[in-house]
Amino acid sequence: MDIVLTLVSAPDKARLEPSLLGGITAALSRAGAKVAAPDWLDPGFACDLGFTGLAPVSAQNIALAMLGGDAVDCYAQASAGRKKQLLLCDMDATIVTAETLDDLSVFATNKAEIDALTQKSVKGEINFSESLVARVALLAGLTETEFAAAYDKVEVSPGAEILIRTLRRDGCYTALVSGGFRYFTRRVASRVGFDIDISNDFEFEDGKTTGRLIPPIVDPDGEFGKLGRLRHLTRELNLAPGQTAAIGDGSNDIPMLSAASLGCGYRGKAKVKATIGCQLNYADLTGLLFYMGYRRAEFVQ
Repeated sequence: MDIVLTLVSAPDKARLEPSLLGGITAALSRAGAKVAAPDWLDPGFACDLGFTGLAPVSAQNIALAMLGGDAVDCYAQASAGRKKQLLLCDMDATIVTAETLDDLSVFATNKAEIDALTQKSVKGEINFSESLVARVALLAGLTETEFAAAYDKVEVSPGAEILIRTLRRDGCYTALVSGGFRYFTRRVASRVGFDIDISNDFEFEDGKTTGRLIPPIVDPDGEFGKLGRLRHLTRELNLAPGQTAAIGDGSNDIPMLSAASLGCGYRGKAKVKATIGCQLNYADLTGLLFYMGYRRAEFVQ
């Protein structure tokens, strides 16, 4: 079978019952597909349905309609080349559960203004780079003590460490790429196990932030941003475009997600859901491993 539909349940309950899979198989067959028996990646939680005779997007839409809003993610793609050799990950609200700038803004006198700019940026309502410069200016005067207090609140998203450990075991190069700040990315990358982190640097003077960034700015589609780093690392590692993957949640991730062979939205904002076909709305980050064809028994815990 040259195409595969992967279904992944939210981790709290095994939702992939035989009756559900039977209904999806029957619906695909009515649309003209020849469908193989379920190949279980994790019994009850994740499986592949190989098929031919139907476009991937059509099969995915049929499955979504059959799921009817149940807490199951699905994605259809070519069967060949699912495992990747390069993964770029957004940090805030993807690899970690919240926006680190929100945690940092607690110590600023203009928190409400900063948080509003952050939300407008991730939703794509304002230009990312302009928003970032404006937010950083409002953080002038913060000390490293306050940065440390903000980092203490950071929580890693479920499945992040298993995702990165498993991919690195198999030779995949992993990069944490963020429009946020190196103070956080450096620590999160070490904690989760990434090969490299790429982000913005605050300018400090006399132990306090000046309200300025040290160029270049990591923006959505510039040379030193997420899209630029995807292209750079693909060349540097001598990889084919089909060997790349990326995951993120915000509109500033869309250029990177669109360019990667496997670009996946994770709890994506509205623009990400409207633009990117691959989504994880219910599964944790190990769902990306299932989309790549890994079995639960292959995960590095």
